[in-house]
Amino acid sequence: MTETDFSAWVGRRETRADMIAPGPVTRLAATFDRDDPPPKAGDALPPGWHWLYFLGASRQSLLGADGHTTRGEFLPPVDLPRRMWAGGRIGFHADLRIGEPVERESEIVSITPKRGRAGALVFITVRHRVSGPAGLAVEEEHDIVFREPPRPDAPPPIPPRPPGDGAWERIVHPDPVLLFRFSALTFNGHRIHYDHPYATGVEGYPGLVVHGPLIALLLLDLLRRRSPSRPTFFDYRAYAPLFDDAPFALRGAPSGDGAATLWAARPDGGLAMQGTATLGDGA
Repeated sequence: MTETDFSAWVGRRETRADMIAPGPVTRLAATFDRDDPPPKAGDALPPGWHWLYFLGASRQSLLGADGHTTRGEFLPPVDLPRRMWAGGRIGFHADLRIGEPVERESEIVSITPKRGRAGALVFITVRHRVSGPAGLAVEEEHDIVFREPPRPDAPPPIPPRPPGDGAWERIVHPDPVLLFRFSALTFNGHRIHYDHPYATGVEGYPGLVVHGPLIALLLLDLLRRRSPSRPTFFDYRAYAPLFDDAPFALRGAPSGDGAATLWAARPDGGLAMQGTATLGDGA
């Protein structure tokens, strides 16, 4: 990696407008195997499902070899090949509703180069503010990490252990169809999620990679299935990737202090992602 100063990119902004259309909601509900009634105008959008909107639409000629938009438009041109969704924090201030026009303001708030056991890394935090007709509805910080591919002789990192057994559990089978459908819903061209020869032969993964936002949304969906309360805040962090070669477990439990702990466990028992949801009043 070249020693590039990206400080000039901090503060960079963009604004996108969209409409909370019902089609993406219907399709994500089907992807999550939910039996929801058809969404109608005025229905509240489930927490986190704003990720179905404000999607980029880069021209095909502007995509890189990995299927992502070539860096240097909004995000800086970091010359590290692996891009990963590291986690984030989401405040749900008000409901977004089907049929509403919405706007998202995005700003790069920090860029932090680091060097760890796996080599060079660059962490980027982007702040999003999503507003509807009634004002600010969602405020979010999204952490992205760019990193070097691991050395062939490097031992795999050992993820931390989950916090417990959990009162709630759902087993997910991340087959290629699930990953493809989520890629299509979010217009995500990153080839590690649907192109097995590329994911294994070029990037060196053992299989297709489960999307970080898919895991986070499945955790929020587990909460939605088991608790009548909607979250007002969700803080989550990714620890290790999940792949399409084995089922994984979603687990959670209320913490007794107006919050719930949610996590995704790898097939080997290690922690893939963990989050804490602060709960409000009922749905």
